[in-house]
Amino acid sequence: MDYDFLVIGAGISGAAAAYELALCGRVLMVEAEATPGYHSTGRSAALYTRNYGVPVVRAINAASHAFFIAPPDGFAEHPLLTPRGALTLGRPGAEKLLDPILALSGPGNEIVPVTTAEVMAMVPLLRPEMVSGGVYEPGVMDMDVAAIHQGFLRGARRRGAELRCDAPVTGLQRRGAGWSVAAGPEIFTAGVVVNAAGAWADQVGQLAGARPIGLVPKRRTAILVDPPAGSGIDGMPTVEFAGDEAYFKPDAGKIMASPGDQTPTTPQDARPEEWDMAVLVDWLQRHTTLRIGRVGHAWAGLRSFVADEAPVVGFDDQVDGFFWLAGQGGFGIMMAPALGRAAAGLISGAGLPADLGLTAAAIGPARLRRQT
Repeated sequence: MDYDFLVIGAGISGAAAAYELALCGRVLMVEAEATPGYHSTGRSAALYTRNYGVPVVRAINAASHAFFIAPPDGFAEHPLLTPRGALTLGRPGAEKLLDPILALSGPGNEIVPVTTAEVMAMVPLLRPEMVSGGVYEPGVMDMDVAAIHQGFLRGARRRGAELRCDAPVTGLQRRGAGWSVAAGPEIFTAGVVVNAAGAWADQVGQLAGARPIGLVPKRRTAILVDPPAGSGIDGMPTVEFAGDEAYFKPDAGKIMASPGDQTPTTPQDARPEEWDMAVLVDWLQRHTTLRIGRVGHAWAGLRSFVADEAPVVGFDDQVDGFFWLAGQGGFGIMMAPALGRAAAGLISGAGLPADLGLTAAAIGPARLRRQT
């Protein structure tokens, strides 16, 4: 065998898995694009919050926290997380929508009620008539996505892993105790194939003869707009309204906003839709004093989900040596350290890390066969 493990996809999930697997054997990452992280990873405006996603996702997010706070020596030159905070606001007459969010508060992860006056002091550009109190989560942090991704890639290379870009996988054949993988102009052999192909994971699975896991890529749009002159937005928290999916936050001197759209689509190089941007601009202008003459920059990315919105991590139940690492939804950056360890543990036979508090069945692909 050329390699013990061949990881398809060098986005955040594939890079984290390669980083951990490189301690167990010879690793090759193959990436379809010219640059790792071109699709979902490179288009993420990630926030770290333990209160996001289904319970399985929240458990994995929590298990990643220690890595982000204290990464290994040499992983990154700057902190991976910086304080941001998050405000969820109630509109007049809809204050009860805040109760389920407040109920998520717990030791070390507090969520506290705030008055309208406190909200306006934190975010003066809000229209006060749209706000009737809110809740504040101080533990929400900005994530340095580029530093996290590059840290995993560099670390994997230091541990001996290799990377091939411009190498889309076009063929997967089981040969004896391993795999023959056609990637770009080359053919590689490996004992285990790790399917970290993001929105394309079901297509890669079909090449291997595996049944689809029902992965649905969903487009999410984001824009950058200028704040009012002299508004001093850098310390402003992320802002959303209870019952809405849209949100906005500071981003390098601009305001980044998203309608929170989750439009089912096909695996593709996602582009923002004019309608989604227009709806978002209207939402911003109704809820804030922003007057948006033009959108400075817009983009879209794909967030891929399976039916229960939990990640799919485990060996295929029908195809030997084929390992799924897919379906991270919008949580892939937050979950990457823990999922990398989980993948390496399951592949090597060491088992899931105890701090995840999960069973292999809870995240494995077989659960999806039982649901259909």
